[in-house]
Formats: sequence, C-alpha cells, structure tokens
Amino acid sequence: MPKTASSPGPIKVIYDTDPGIDDAMALLFLEYAPAIDLVGITTVLGNASIETTTRNALFLKQYFGIQAPVARGADRPLVLELADEPPHHIHGHNGLGDVPIPETLSVTEHELPAHRFIIDMVRKHPGEITIVAVGRMTNLALALREDPGIADLVKEIVIMGGAFGYSGHSGNVTPVAEANIIGDPHAADEMFAASWPIVVVGLDVTQECVMSTAYMQELREKAGKAGQFCWDISRVYEDFYRAATGIDGIFVHDSSAVAYLLDPSLFTTRTGPIKVVTEGIAIGQTIQKPSTRSFPPGVWDGLPDHTICTDVDGKRFLDLYFQTIVDGAAARA
Repeated sequence: MPKTASSPGPIKVIYDTDPGIDDAMALLFLEYAPAIDLVGITTVLGNASIETTTRNALFLKQYFGIQAPVARGADRPLVLELADEPPHHIHGHNGLGDVPIPETLSVTEHELPAHRFIIDMVRKHPGEITIVAVGRMTNLALALREDPGIADLVKEIVIMGGAFGYSGHSGNVTPVAEANIIGDPHAADEMFAASWPIVVVGLDVTQECVMSTAYMQELREKAGKAGQFCWDISRVYEDFYRAATGIDGIFVHDSSAVAYLLDPSLFTTRTGPIKVVTEGIAIGQTIQKPSTRSFPPGVWDGLPDHTICTDVDGKRFLDLYFQTIVDGAAARA
C-alpha cells in the first residue's frame, strides 16, 4: 500500500533542491501530498546559480502559499571549479522556463545556511526527518562534515541522481554521468560513504516515465493554478527533450524521488555500497557493488549498503502524480 494510506502520520521532509522546472513540479507534489509534512526547503546551485535557485524557491513559496522556510545553500562544488554557465537551454534563463517572476517578493530566506538548517532540524527531530535531495549533494556533504553524527539521526534520504545502466540509461551529461552527481562528484561520494539510509532514484527509472504533451494538457485543465503553472514552465523543457531525445513530453526526474517516498511499491530495487568516480574520463559515474556478490578486498570494504531503483511502474506513478496535484489543487480552490 502507498504510504499515503498506511503511514501513522505525515512524513517530515526537507526538500534539497535547485529549482529548476522538474524541481518545481516535485515541490508541488510534496506540498500537495497529504502524507508529507514539508518542514524545509534548502537550495543549492545547479539548474541555475544559487541566487536564482533561491529566488525561485522563495517565489514558489509565495505563489503557492507554502509554509516551509527556505534556506540558501551551497554556491559552488566542494572541489571542482564552478561551471561558467548554468543549463539555460534546458530550464530557461530564470530556471523556471522563463515564466514571469515578480521583481519583489514578500517572503525572505531563513537565517541559517542550508547545511546548518539541515543539522538543526535533524537534531530537533531525531529519527523523524527524511531528506529528498534532487540537486547536487553539496549541502548534504557540508552538513556531514560539520556534524557527522546526524547520519545516525536521519530517517531516510531519497535522492534523484546517478545512473547504473538499467534499461540502457547510464548518463545524461556524459555517457556515464548524470547531472546532479557530476555537478559535485566529491560531495556525492562523501554522502554515499555515510551510514544514513539512502535510496537512489536515478535515470534508470526517471527516464522510463514520460509526461506527454497530452498528459500535461489534461493536468492544466484539471489542476487549476498548479496545473496551469506546470504547463507554462514545462514548455521550454518539452522543447529541449523533443530536440534532444525525440520524445513527446518530458522525463519525470525529481518527482520520481517523491513518488518513491509516497509509494515504494512502485519501484524495483537493489542494495549494495555505492562509489562515485571523482576524476578522469568517467568522472561522475555512480557504481554499486551488489550486496549479493563477493569480490576481492578493495575500496568497497566497510562501506554501508544503500538502495538503488532499477525499475518502475510508470503508469501507476504518473497516475499518482496526476491525482495528487488535482486533489491538492481542489483542496486549495
């Protein structure tokens, strides 16, 4: 059964994000799901600069009346040089498909930086906080560096990132690397070395789900303000995917991580320790040693097992997203 039906209480979630078109759609998924108590939004650079991603998060908070505070996060990777330009050709110049955003916003940032906000919330609610991380893992690595003890206090981390070769999906920035991981591979590798429970929702499953143009049109018609917004911001995104891959619609990346949190039965999984390549031609590649296999002694020894998603029931997932947004919009009408 989905967690929406069986959980004894709402799941406290910190959403670590770089809005981003699919990030914004996933934020609405979290905000509108009755099983979720969104307790914080932390921003990171990625789909746009940290100034833009933080402004976008504040805009979304204001526009949809979201109560969760917004904390500004990392503005650069741990080790790598900062890239010259964000991916404007994918998310538009303002990160949200170039839809109009007001010059002045009435909401403000939280006083703590993102990694300290994460530490503070985890310490205040031990064993209760789930982190859904759909951008670079820099904030999580910084939180770990400052307070390694939080790894034992986090309920779960669900990330959108990586690719392990299932269904032919191995990378979208290079032949082996996914964008969130290659954006800060050192942070991802540090995060995977920690003992907190991690579920990786990667390209193996996110690129098996497509929100078609017809799907987005129906969402626009039935989900009020939220449906219209999703339609508007996704026009640039759809144009990119049509040109790059030939699909009629958009891949569903970040919302797939939310779907796992709401209903893990949608996904087939595998366990084992994970390493990230941090240099050379394969930089950003995510590699899992299956827990069912034995190998000679090596770098995998002593690392904790984590879970990766290898398959997904795409129809059930798309139905879950659609109904959650429609019902949430109706409740706010």
